[in-house]
Amino acid sequence: MPQKPNILLVAIDSIRADHMSCYGYPRLTTPHIDRFAQGGVLFEQTYSAHIPTTPAYASMLTGMDCFSTQVVALRHKGGLRSEVKTMAEIMRDQGYNTTCVGFTGNPSSRGFDTYLNYAAWGSWNEGRSPKAENLNEVAIPELDRLVAEDKPWFMMLRHMDPHAPYLPPAPFERMFYHGDETDPSNKSMEPVMSFKPFRDFFASWMPPEISDKDYVIAQYDGAIAYMDAAIQTIFEALDAHGIMDETIVVVNGDHGETLYDHECWFDHHGMYDNVLYVPLIIRY
Repeated sequence: MPQKPNILLVAIDSIRADHMSCYGYPRLTTPHIDRFAQGGVLFEQTYSAHIPTTPAYASMLTGMDCFSTQVVALRHKGGLRSEVKTMAEIMRDQGYNTTCVGFTGNPSSRGFDTYLNYAAWGSWNEGRSPKAENLNEVAIPELDRLVAEDKPWFMMLRHMDPHAPYLPPAPFERMFYHGDETDPSNKSMEPVMSFKPFRDFFASWMPPEISDKDYVIAQYDGAIAYMDAAIQTIFEALDAHGIMDETIVVVNGDHGETLYDHECWFDHHGMYDNVLYVPLIIRY
């Protein structure tokens, strides 16, 4: 075993802990992470330091609250204060190679040696969005490169499943739904599509004539299951290199998500448990 362990941070955007089966959700959304958690430590009461993404990751990657980082908004202006050290900077000073996948340009992503991006969005007209596979196509060759070098490494993977748009590819899009998402007798989506601040965004990725809220929730859960399968591919790569036990693996979320909660639909706002309660699992 090397003197310094490798570190893999699997950072999942918009993941509700209470929609993961390892946290007691009745749908089997995370079978691979469930098995991974059995060999590590699952923290049962972890809460996001801030909502939304930018300040949440600033706290995750510095160990400081938002008052210390002074990053409090999604579209933070300027960089992180120079006196605030990021995890990447600390790891680099300790002799680590550092790579960030999918988090370029954020104040708290400062200090990585290598930045890699992938297609992490989508729309209804563009079709189903293989965000997690796009990440793996970039991350696995980079992991191979890091392993081949004679240095410990720190890699951050920022997953954009299950962040909206919820567009998991087949078979995940129907995994948890067996109804008619456009049934005209179902009126549950009427308040959602009447919500002016977000209705154009919803219309860009939800099916035309969508009427059933349970379909949209099932897409969120399907995106989690899809992401879980993709993360297992990363775990398999660590095993193939024989370094799983030489690597600290952390699974964490920046914040949760509102689905059909508190009249704030399919996004992340407010200070409710559904947006604050996030997973934290560590294995070493």
